[in-house]
Amino acid sequence: MKQLVTSISLDLDDKWTYLKTHGDEAWKNYPSYLDYAVPRILDFLDKHDTKITFFIVAQDAVFEHNKPVLKQIADRGHDIGNHTFHHDPWLHIYSEEDVDKELALAEVHIEEATGVRPRGFRGPGFSFSDAVLKVLSRRGYRYDASTFPNILNPLARAYFLWTSSLTKEERQTRKGLFGSWKDGFRPNKPYRWNVNGQELLEIPVTTMPIFKVPIHASYVLFLSIYSYQLAMFYFKFVITLCKLTRTEPSILLHPLDFIGNDDTQDLSFFPAMRMPLNKKIRVMDAIFYLLKKNFKCATMEEHATAIAQRDRLPVLPLTMAKAAVSTSTI
Repeated sequence: MKQLVTSISLDLDDKWTYLKTHGDEAWKNYPSYLDYAVPRILDFLDKHDTKITFFIVAQDAVFEHNKPVLKQIADRGHDIGNHTFHHDPWLHIYSEEDVDKELALAEVHIEEATGVRPRGFRGPGFSFSDAVLKVLSRRGYRYDASTFPNILNPLARAYFLWTSSLTKEERQTRKGLFGSWKDGFRPNKPYRWNVNGQELLEIPVTTMPIFKVPIHASYVLFLSIYSYQLAMFYFKFVITLCKLTRTEPSILLHPLDFIGNDDTQDLSFFPAMRMPLNKKIRVMDAIFYLLKKNFKCATMEEHATAIAQRDRLPVLPLTMAKAAVSTSTI
């Protein structure tokens, strides 16, 4: 039987993006950890001999001091994706014209910094809409990776709002953050969108087959706060279910998976930021060991190529996207 593929990607959300979403005015100074986080992540990936996709927030590519570390990502053989310019998790309320401007601006700065024009996209906070999909298709993107079929979306949003200091207006803007409970019923395997007669590949951020709960690295790290053994049992169970259901997982990483409370204290509203770096790396090493043991690790671009070469996928109409967006918009 042919070995299953797992694609691995990292949303390169900088410190300011988390503060912005959280309603902290300090974001306007664009605080960053990219100078030490990116080299650390690249060295970790080299240790595991693994190439992944980095979804880059283009605002970071504007700053001259970030360009050398962003260029390293491409120079060391990793794939580059578009994670928008402004990193607004409320992208789903943008008009089609505004989405087009946002993606075009991001493309210019990402290509200028890395030398690579992105062909894959992921919306901040898993935000997307029919307008986003139309723009992606029109601009020649190969795939979208914004859907997150997770039944715990409302709980994640409630926790986020509870721990934030947002104004009433800011809460309204963010009330669609992470998606709705209906998103838990979206497909967990790749499919295609029918966008005005053209097909656009969708590679969901994989959740646990059958149960539709998160399996991305940040969630496993969260479990490891309580028990390393529990976290590893959980991830091994996920891998077993993926193999039994022939689900090729698309695994999501974040920079905070490689940053500990000994690096920074001002992101403590994220539960796993209570952990020191050495404990996080122990968990991340175990995650990569299990992924490499059970799957062929690939970038998102390589995963998209494999899917295109062998799979006949379901084709869904844009009304599926519209219906989900209408539950989240203000």
